[in-house]
Amino acid sequence: MAFTRGSKAQAGDQFTSIAFRVNGRAVSASPLQRLSRVLRDKLGLTGTKVGCDAGDCGACTVLLDGEAVCACLVALGQVEGCEVTTIEGLAHRTSPGAQLQQLFLLHGAAQCGACTPGMLLAATALLEKNSTPCDKEVMDAIGGVLCRCTGYQKIIAAILDAGEKGMVQTSCANQARIPSEAGAAVGARSVRLDGKRKVDGSEIFGADETPAGSLAVRAIRSPYHRARFQFGDLGAFVRDHPGVEAIFTAKDVPGRNCYGVISSFADQPVFAEHEVRYRGEAVAAMVGEAATVEALDAADFPVRWDELAPLTKIDDALASARLIHEGRSENVLVRGRVVRGDVDEALNAAYMVAEGEYDTGFVEHAYIEPEAGFARRVGDQIEIQACTQSPYMDRADIAAILGIAQERVRIIPTAVGGGFGSKLDLSVQPFLAVAAWHLRKPVRMVYSRTESMVSTTKRHPARMRLRGGCDREGKLMALDFVADFNTGAYSSWGPTVAARVPVHASGPYYVPHYRAITRAVHTNLVPAGAFRGFGVPQAAIAQEQVFDELADRVGMDRLEFRILNALDERTPTVTGQVLGPGVGIGACLVALRGKWHSARSEAAEFNLNVAGPFRRGVGVAGMWYGCGNTSLPNPSTMRIGLKRDGRIALHQGAVDIGQGSNTIVTQICADALGAPMECFDLVSGDTSITPDCGKTSASRQTLVTGKAAQMAGEQLRRAILKLAGACDCARILFADGGVTVFDGNEAHTLALGDSPLDEYGYVITSQAMFDPPTSKLDENGQGMPYAAYGFGAHMAEIEVDTELGTVRVLRVTAAHDVGRAINPTLIEGQVEGGVAQGLGMALMEEFFPGKGENLHDYLIPSAGDVPVVESILIEDPSPVGPFGAKGIGEQAVIPTAPAILNALHDAIGIRVRRVPATPDRVRAAILAAQKEKRRERREEE
Repeated sequence: MAFTRGSKAQAGDQFTSIAFRVNGRAVSASPLQRLSRVLRDKLGLTGTKVGCDAGDCGACTVLLDGEAVCACLVALGQVEGCEVTTIEGLAHRTSPGAQLQQLFLLHGAAQCGACTPGMLLAATALLEKNSTPCDKEVMDAIGGVLCRCTGYQKIIAAILDAGEKGMVQTSCANQARIPSEAGAAVGARSVRLDGKRKVDGSEIFGADETPAGSLAVRAIRSPYHRARFQFGDLGAFVRDHPGVEAIFTAKDVPGRNCYGVISSFADQPVFAEHEVRYRGEAVAAMVGEAATVEALDAADFPVRWDELAPLTKIDDALASARLIHEGRSENVLVRGRVVRGDVDEALNAAYMVAEGEYDTGFVEHAYIEPEAGFARRVGDQIEIQACTQSPYMDRADIAAILGIAQERVRIIPTAVGGGFGSKLDLSVQPFLAVAAWHLRKPVRMVYSRTESMVSTTKRHPARMRLRGGCDREGKLMALDFVADFNTGAYSSWGPTVAARVPVHASGPYYVPHYRAITRAVHTNLVPAGAFRGFGVPQAAIAQEQVFDELADRVGMDRLEFRILNALDERTPTVTGQVLGPGVGIGACLVALRGKWHSARSEAAEFNLNVAGPFRRGVGVAGMWYGCGNTSLPNPSTMRIGLKRDGRIALHQGAVDIGQGSNTIVTQICADALGAPMECFDLVSGDTSITPDCGKTSASRQTLVTGKAAQMAGEQLRRAILKLAGACDCARILFADGGVTVFDGNEAHTLALGDSPLDEYGYVITSQAMFDPPTSKLDENGQGMPYAAYGFGAHMAEIEVDTELGTVRVLRVTAAHDVGRAINPTLIEGQVEGGVAQGLGMALMEEFFPGKGENLHDYLIPSAGDVPVVESILIEDPSPVGPFGAKGIGEQAVIPTAPAILNALHDAIGIRVRRVPATPDRVRAAILAAQKEKRRERREEE
């Protein structure tokens, strides 16, 4: 049972208050507090975000007497008599604050919005001192504010425009608006419908709301990768610590003490029992007054640890007699397999063969918003408000954990400050649910940055071995791919990665003989899970480098090699699927042709004429990505309702994590219905009022939820025309608080004000469900795993310092087949952000469990690291997607890293087979190559 106390201690403020001003208003508070805490907790100015509490991310940037500072590093005693400006007060400054906010909105510079307040304040500080900054000055000014979504390009463009006497220079920003005409939404550069809240600081994220009287929840986590543990006297601990209300352990979980994103692999416990399997695993939760719970030293908690030898490497886990998961014959979670043709015979017959082994490490999601939320029990129901990518999956798991019906669980998603896959998994939700259920009091939990990095999922480390062959003309004949993925202590999305990678490891090319075998292997490390691409970015790193080597060996241009082998609508994929219309990979590669030849000529000229250690190179890589689940049901349901005032309620349960689904889905529905976007009222996410649109992952929302929105819009249009007795070709006008149908020369005004309402409270409700057609794969992985694929190709231009081993990416040209560009500005934002993440994966990002669990030691690209990105949008419509559209979110990250690594080889002739290609690894490869050349010269002599 839980250990609880009956009363709460009261603590008073022992210190004299100091006076200062915030946004022009006089305030006072105790000096021995962080400025960030006072702004958020005392003054309610939650527009200031806290991403790290260490000055590493810059999200909490405010102006202190006009200077940009990290509020989390400022003691309140330092601001006495000063003026503080937060995002809420920015519009009222005489500086370009309000204009800058509008430009961020017009440029699409705010995606998830978690870093946006910090960016705006840092930019304001610059512009008040320098009204016409250059690119470098802007990058320097915002260099201390990290963004994980945008790739910085649109942020920099917005700031430069604000500095040019308020004249918007770019065509993208000039076109940005919410279309007011019916039928003009799809294809328009509409501003985000939720964008204003992101730029003015009013958006509500997981940590931004707290019910009155909430208690704080803090997890007690393992400091070891593997250990047995035993609790001491928990009741005495509660009694001896006034302010601690209760402690909960596995014994207090009312229902099932495990959960999982895939029900058949549900194995992650809410609280470990007897033995922990990774560093950061929770064994208990302490609940009480926030100040008390936060101040307690975890080392004082009554738990005794008995450290055990962990299995941290795949080979050790495979060879070990000790099983991480009891009941398995070995530490293999799941296997994947796709086989077509006779690979061995084809490789033996190939004119040229290339092979290699490639390794990638853990990669941290590093979203700017740590996990947060609150819960409260309402009668026999539980309500949880938190940042999540998958509200209905959360509902199912929480119901199982509490042992209650799903209908008694309400999940209310907040805005999500970046997700990229990790917020598909439960984080704070189980702890909140158990505590609120037992205590019948509201409880709140906010992860620290370290807690987030220690305990949440990462990109799977991969060890991949490839062997590919082609004929004399460069046509691919066969590819043999074997990969092991370190899935960590629990399954998370390991089954999905193991299943998806074999389908994709061929790349978007015709490979007649193919074998791909994968395993997801358990170790005593943090669970690996979903991360933008589900293992495909790792596979692309290997496969695209092997294809470069094949092109070189057969004497072909590397881009032309890919064009020659690109899939088309008639050639089968490695699963035997003939895709038909909508295969745009060839068009993407051809779109790079002119720029490829120019870039290679420029790099060759630079290398020939510029002295010193610098060398330039150009690389290319292709990609494809199946939208949605692999050979599994993937439905989404959309509901829209006609109100009595003629407005449209759009019940849209697809969680927008920054990619823009709130706006995209509305654009699709608006044109399907024939109504202006401004007529729509968005009802988002809440499981009690929106139908299930499925999880936000796998680039499925535009394709699947968008298609459901199109179907619902068309259905509502037909119902309105039927109500008016009009033909299908009639025009509907939504205006002046009503609806008028024009049928030829006749106008029918619908009297909605007195119309009866249906069960949903609308005059007419339309609901549609779409599940993309797929089929199960057979024992050799043959079948139809996806209804639609997105395609793309990236070209990277880089410069290498051969003395230091540093790599600077100068430019990335990204061509993507999106089917139909529903909103080009948002698509470009996804591409630019994907390039930034791909760059980080290629050159700097690797997470080592137990080390560098903060954003100071774990490096992600900052504004100065990301190159200019040119997006080329190819529209090869999908017969399945809404208005022909496909996904883009996952696709954008996949080809960047291999293109950079291929450019590295082009520049200096080395292959870095362990990613990331950090300066020490690049330099070591250079020295090894030089040593090998000296050896060869000696042998020749």
